[in-house]
Amino acid sequence: MTSYEIYVFILCLIVFTLLTTVFASMLTMMAKQSLRLIDTGAEDKRIYEEYIKAQQREKREKKIPGWLSAVFTALFACVFVGIFVFTCAIQLSENKQTKNIPTLRVVYSESMSAKYEKNKYLFENDLNDQFSRFDIVVTYQLPKEEDLKLYDIVVYEVDNVLLIHRIVGIEEPNANHPNERHFLLQGDLVERADKFPVRYSQMKAIYRGEHIPFVGSFVMFLQSPAGYLCLLLVLVEMIASPIITKKIIEAEKARLALLLRKQEEDKAQADETQKALEERKALEERLAFYIRKEEEETRKALEAQKALEEQKALEAQKALEEQIALAGQQSNEEQAVEEPTALEEEQAIDDATSIETQETQGAEDTQESQAEEPLKKSKMFRIASFRVKMTKKVR
Repeated sequence: MTSYEIYVFILCLIVFTLLTTVFASMLTMMAKQSLRLIDTGAEDKRIYEEYIKAQQREKREKKIPGWLSAVFTALFACVFVGIFVFTCAIQLSENKQTKNIPTLRVVYSESMSAKYEKNKYLFENDLNDQFSRFDIVVTYQLPKEEDLKLYDIVVYEVDNVLLIHRIVGIEEPNANHPNERHFLLQGDLVERADKFPVRYSQMKAIYRGEHIPFVGSFVMFLQSPAGYLCLLLVLVEMIASPIITKKIIEAEKARLALLLRKQEEDKAQADETQKALEERKALEERLAFYIRKEEEETRKALEAQKALEEQKALEAQKALEEQIALAGQQSNEEQAVEEPTALEEEQAIDDATSIETQETQGAEDTQESQAEEPLKKSKMFRIASFRVKMTKKVR
């Protein structure tokens, strides 16, 4: 490695270390923040919604097996490693040519991208094996010097720089170069041939028309310091991300289990509350039924008592009326039998008066008549008094 390459390598290493530190710090901060949000319950809604969506997705879709996800991850890792190895292989083999093994090289110029109209040999010989800048060309082991022919495309080195041009002229050994052939090379898009002829010892490989378009730009980026940094950062991310993701997933699972357990407890409590409310409602309905039944019985008892009292009152009134009627009938009968007439009263009074007169006048009668007179007087007086009382009573 040259001093410049060592300098670039050290610089890239320093930058990579700094970027890796910053990237790891950011990942750690993000992971801690996520774990803190999960622990405090700020992510409960999102976690539960994702759980519900996952449950619904499992019902209508077939679950992807775990081994399939592992296969995808392994394939991605293999692709990443393959790209890294592919890039390193291209960079390491650009200045070398392994026997019997094709070599991939990146094209850095546009000198072979099209046919220049003044280069008549291209049109006359129907040479259509051009390639563009940033294409990857497949080169093969260089044949023997005597086997190289006109219009072959070869890779050669000039001042530590690899070029790929077409042979447009061959100068056989002569007095100026008695032991070797000189080759004149030119790009298809260039009007003139190269300034200096090329010797066979400068040639590295031969191109036979196979190339991959546009991939060279990606390879060139990966071969740059920025590309190496990106590859290394991706590698770090591939290592760190699963660890952080696993911790976050475990925290989310623990939080989800807590949420589900709390939900079950709330549901059980709600069921108990509902059951208690139903029992209370049934008890209230039963109590209301007994109250209504008791009120109905009380009402019926009161109605029966009232009816009995009314019946007793009617019977008493009837009895009273019967008594009154009987008393009236008796009084009528007594009045009809015993009531004296006015003439009889007057006669009784006249009789009493005449008796008194007779008693006065006959006071002088004999002792026998005097003894009988008071008896008659008292008897007649009592009869008169009785008749007066009966008259007043009837009135």
